[in-house]
Amino acid sequence: MTWSTTTNLMPHQADAVAKLLPSRVGGLFAEMGTGKSRILIELAERRRAKIDRVVWFCPVSIKDTVRREILKHTSCEAEDIFVFDDRTDVRTLPLDRPWYVVGIESLSSSVRVIAAFNALVDERTFVAVDESTYIKGPHASRTRRVTDMSRRARYRAALTGTPFTQGVVDLYGQMTFLSPKILGYNSFWSFANSHLEYDTDRRTGKPTGRIVRSHNTGYLAAKIAPYVYQIRKSECLTLPEKLYEDHWVPASAEQRDAADEAKMDVLEGEATYDSPHIAIFRLFSRLQAIACGFHKGAPIRHNRIAGLLHVLERIPEGEKVIVWTKYRQGLDHVSDALRAAYGTDSCREFHGGLDERTRGREVDAWRREARFLVATQQSGGHGLTLTEASFAAFYSTGFKYSERAQAEDRIHRIGQERPCTYIDVAVDCGIDRRIIAAVQSKGATLASFRQELDACRKKGMREKLRALIQTL
Repeated sequence: MTWSTTTNLMPHQADAVAKLLPSRVGGLFAEMGTGKSRILIELAERRRAKIDRVVWFCPVSIKDTVRREILKHTSCEAEDIFVFDDRTDVRTLPLDRPWYVVGIESLSSSVRVIAAFNALVDERTFVAVDESTYIKGPHASRTRRVTDMSRRARYRAALTGTPFTQGVVDLYGQMTFLSPKILGYNSFWSFANSHLEYDTDRRTGKPTGRIVRSHNTGYLAAKIAPYVYQIRKSECLTLPEKLYEDHWVPASAEQRDAADEAKMDVLEGEATYDSPHIAIFRLFSRLQAIACGFHKGAPIRHNRIAGLLHVLERIPEGEKVIVWTKYRQGLDHVSDALRAAYGTDSCREFHGGLDERTRGREVDAWRREARFLVATQQSGGHGLTLTEASFAAFYSTGFKYSERAQAEDRIHRIGQERPCTYIDVAVDCGIDRRIIAAVQSKGATLASFRQELDACRKKGMREKLRALIQTL
């Protein structure tokens, strides 16, 4: 069919199209909220005479968002967009649509989705991977599958706002999907030998798999520069300011006792000193669960819900609010508390336990009638546009700043006209103090602690190591 775009490009979007259009492959590293979907749609429109279809991979949680973006910016009708679902296979797949939207996670395990995608791809296909950090793992099955099958496609694009979550190692999978000629390495091991330095076990001398340093990063930057366009929000958009508040609540006696027990369990284990990183990761997870009101899978007394309700009382009545949680179990408690305080129709949910249709209905219902949308960062932190709200409360947040930034920018993007206020509900304890400090410094909590841990181990300071763990 013949279709066209119906909305105008913003200047920074036009610049991106001009840079990426001459090449068959390209990476768009655009910060959240800068409209990268509109850029991809424009690239497809400009190449319309040379392609029959666009296969748009994205996280399962935002397939409906992608569908809405296509309808918003083009003359296409709903029937022109085929969204893969749990019934899609080669037999039911129509081959005459201009747009196909596929959940990237499905390539990990769904044989019928793999077969259906394979049937779609040919020389006149444009394959795009949205949130391309989902294919950063060079050995992951979905990375290999989308890379191998997409080689038949004339055009390929990788889109993400955070190309590096762990360092330059994340580049290999994304660039190889576009073309192995960009980096010039025939295998990941060749890439790793040139650019990555791994830690070694002190006892065996064998690599641990943990990357401690990257080399020749300037060379990598020069290699990818012709194929990548980067957009920073601060350079191209005039968005409202971000405002931050912290609301601290005291730890209960049960939480303090549980945290002391967790730390002693680690300190008494020899693994803490000989091979500590796994033990420390588990300790972080255990302490954060305790701070959120759970110990060994069971609820314990805490003040976090009361703190959240106090925060929400200060937000003007009628203002929509996003409430972010790290844990699904915590989400259930938050939803129950909101319904008890504000009415049964006051909140909707968005989390991995809901199928994609239900998640879409929950967001639509929130937009129409509910005040609160309670969501997990892992499921709701990508792709959603929630600019109906200008307040976001973080009931709990995680170790990775990239996940936090994704969640924040659901309300701070094109279309937002009011200042965005972010309120952290935190327990006055070591683990939450570290997490909030990392958020404020835009750092990764666990990574910074590992550096402190390694410094102690290298100096042989067992007592200093014990004192460091006790600060959590």
